[in-house]
Amino acid sequence: MTRRVAVIGGGSSGLACIKSCLDEGLEPVCYENSDDIGGLWRFKENPEPDRASIYHSVTTNTSKEMMCFSDFPIPANFPNYMHNSLIMDYFRMYADHFQLTKHIRFNTKVLQVRQRSDFAHSGQWDVETENKDGKTEKHIFDAVMICIGHHCHPNLPLHDFPGIDTFEGTYFHSRDYKTPEEWRNKKAVVIGIGNSGGDIAVELSRVTKQLYLSTRRGAWIMNRVGDNGFPLDLHFNRVLDFLRLILPFGVYCGLGERQLNQRFDHALYNLKPKHRLFSQHPTVNDELPNRILSGTVQVKPNICRLQGSSVEFDDGSVVEDVDLVVFATGYRFSFPFLASHVTSVSGNKASLYKYVFPPEMERPTLAIIGLVQPLGAIMTISEMQARWATRVFKGCTKLPSVPSMLKDVQCKQETMAKRYVPSQRHTIQVDYLNYMDEIAGLLGVRPNIPRLLLTDPRLGLKVLFGPGTPYQYRLKGPGKWAGARQAIFTQWERVAQPMQTRPCDDPKTKRSFMWPLILSAAVVGWAAYVNRNNFPAYLQDPTALLDKMKVYLPAQ
Repeated sequence: MTRRVAVIGGGSSGLACIKSCLDEGLEPVCYENSDDIGGLWRFKENPEPDRASIYHSVTTNTSKEMMCFSDFPIPANFPNYMHNSLIMDYFRMYADHFQLTKHIRFNTKVLQVRQRSDFAHSGQWDVETENKDGKTEKHIFDAVMICIGHHCHPNLPLHDFPGIDTFEGTYFHSRDYKTPEEWRNKKAVVIGIGNSGGDIAVELSRVTKQLYLSTRRGAWIMNRVGDNGFPLDLHFNRVLDFLRLILPFGVYCGLGERQLNQRFDHALYNLKPKHRLFSQHPTVNDELPNRILSGTVQVKPNICRLQGSSVEFDDGSVVEDVDLVVFATGYRFSFPFLASHVTSVSGNKASLYKYVFPPEMERPTLAIIGLVQPLGAIMTISEMQARWATRVFKGCTKLPSVPSMLKDVQCKQETMAKRYVPSQRHTIQVDYLNYMDEIAGLLGVRPNIPRLLLTDPRLGLKVLFGPGTPYQYRLKGPGKWAGARQAIFTQWERVAQPMQTRPCDDPKTKRSFMWPLILSAAVVGWAAYVNRNNFPAYLQDPTALLDKMKVYLPAQ
């Protein structure tokens, strides 16, 4: 019998899970609480309970070649950094191409996921659902994949801001922010300098009377545009990742910090944090330094208290007549439909082997997909996790012993605590290429660089020195894609194509006599040096010099 798999959530991770199940001959049934796919990337004017919600202008921080599903490149004409509406277009193309939508039950909420009484033997689950009409149903599944992400519940730490109850203006979490127009000529404070905080501060600063950006620690600011105008994330490759592993942490951070400070001095702009570059999830923002330079954004320390319409900061400065405070203070995640003994969440921490499997279950038939925070795209990681999980469900790939898995979980937690500043934000951090290779190794699809260099040198060099695009993980093993090699060879063409929107002929080069003159002068200087002892004689009798030169000329 075909094994049935419940997929909870129809966002990017859910779509990847449906596709992976179909690839492995499993029968997926996806339950999506809303009426459409897309999850986080689907813009809605009115936020829905217990779901992340984005603002209208959200654009990706990861370029299209690094964020696409590994066997379905994003169209070449799409821009490298895409607006959320284009992400939705891509999801629909993906779902249509692989016929995924027919496996989704929309407007269906999962109420409970519970182990069956014979779980130790069968590994099966009882899943209780409720449709939009309030009708509940119970289903039996052989495995469950949870794909609800980590942007579930807004973190609104009002207790850390004395006097917030007396504030006369408006305050809300960043999930409730949509557009800036209603705040024209007002004073606004944005709390938090993560990606959402930076984006909202920049957008509001175009219309507000003054925008204040409050940050406790400061941040290192990366921009999307890298060297020579190419997307920044395409410059990260396996060579740089190897350097990260062999260089001392401080040295590697110092190299990156120096490069960021060449763009703008973080200390001069009042942004420099005490922590090192890779001790916090970096903020990606192209415009923030420009807004600070033009004075429309002022960087301030943490808020000390609020009183009426005034806001006092830790440095003693006070801003009067504040109309708006936006809390860009992140999210908390949980799994309310799961029993705590299956997997518990405390302080945004969950004990999961490779961030996917609860390590102490009798049967590995539950996988949590997409519960990571990479410096890069989540979609490709979710897809890799889904490919691995479905192979585990089928028994093609085995998990290690429980003690080994618990040791791995503890090691990762200790490494994270040692590297990152303490924060609920830094509990599920992974380094993109390192983590992808780690899961790919368990799945059997990690590219073998030495072998590629011997058998297909051109491809091997592109995999080694080129960007770590997801197509690399379709070159071999389960899920091998015949188009992977070609996708790697044409990836730079897809990067360039959306920018080629007008004819731009290279100027014709004019013939230059500079180098011939320089070379001639060098030859004359060298000849003069070699014959320096005979130089006075040559001046008195130039014919002697001509006779000597005739020896080197071709015979007539």
